[in-house]
Amino acid sequence: MIPLCIPEISGNEWKYVKECLDTNWVSSAGSYVNKFEEDFAKYIGSKKAVVTMNGTAALELALRVLGIGNGDEVIVSSMTFISPVNTIRYVGAEPVFVDACRDTYIMDAEKVEELITPRTKAIMPVHIYGHPVDMDKIMEIASKYNLYVIEDATEGLGSVYKGRELGSIGDIGCFSFNGNKLITTGAGGMLTTNNEMLGEKAKYLSTQTKKVLENGAFYHEEIGYNYRMPNLLAAMGCAQLENIERYIEIKRKNANLYNTLLSDVKGITIPVEKDNVKNVYWLYSILVEDEYPLSRDELIYKLRENGIESRTFFMPVHKMPPYVGSRHGDMLITNEISEKGINLPSSVGLTDNDIIKVINIIKSI
Repeated sequence: MIPLCIPEISGNEWKYVKECLDTNWVSSAGSYVNKFEEDFAKYIGSKKAVVTMNGTAALELALRVLGIGNGDEVIVSSMTFISPVNTIRYVGAEPVFVDACRDTYIMDAEKVEELITPRTKAIMPVHIYGHPVDMDKIMEIASKYNLYVIEDATEGLGSVYKGRELGSIGDIGCFSFNGNKLITTGAGGMLTTNNEMLGEKAKYLSTQTKKVLENGAFYHEEIGYNYRMPNLLAAMGCAQLENIERYIEIKRKNANLYNTLLSDVKGITIPVEKDNVKNVYWLYSILVEDEYPLSRDELIYKLRENGIESRTFFMPVHKMPPYVGSRHGDMLITNEISEKGINLPSSVGLTDNDIIKVINIIKSI
């Protein structure tokens, strides 16, 4: 089986995790927690980074430190994994869904402004599958209406927008390190920001708002959250981060081979890379158009029969039962690409022969 996207464990992961076990620093007080935060902030280009138990926790913390809650609205993609949308509801706010771009699959920044009301407090662009959202436009709108910007940069880790790493442009950036992400800690997440006060607030909330008094007692001034990352996972994150540039290079090389071999296949639309951006191609994503002999799902089944795992695009969140009735704009593009989109194998360990096998099946049809 050629898997869709599995982790690459080929660096100092065993060494660093063993050190945690040998020294008994396995929980959230170990040195690797601080090191992972510092190394990640330096890589992203942010002043502050805060590790969390997962990416969802990072997104919820972002909303809470910005004071977003009951009665507020957050404009967000519908073409996304459901996690960022759920966190909006966690804090009592309401999601407002915006349509996607057909060529890049990400939030259509040109359609955001029409959805703004007096209740709108933030925009949450999601850089799905690796391509950056048009952040200049998003930041322009946010400035005009005094809105916060929270980037869900999980799938865009390693992508660059006009010289800046994703997750360092908005007020807050959020990342997940789940097993299929560019770098992984098994579980875990990260919040990044250039506002040190927001970063300190996020750290405070994520560690149960714990203050240690002179006599060693714990004192809590407000409700906090146990969103800490254990030292074991942070150790793995440090090892993974050491190899991130190599992973990015491989991802882009593989995408280039896919593009070359699929460019002449009628009925297959390949992903793009807009000017002044660098697409990490976290997942290599195509559209199966009406001209192709098989439907999208039929192609998925055909690939599976030949030992190749693939996956549909995300189903639109505005069509999910918890969010039916939520406010949204015209969702024609989102609805269309969700029915035509397919993600092909994209692991860092993918070989040229693996890609050629996938392409040969697509072409044989």
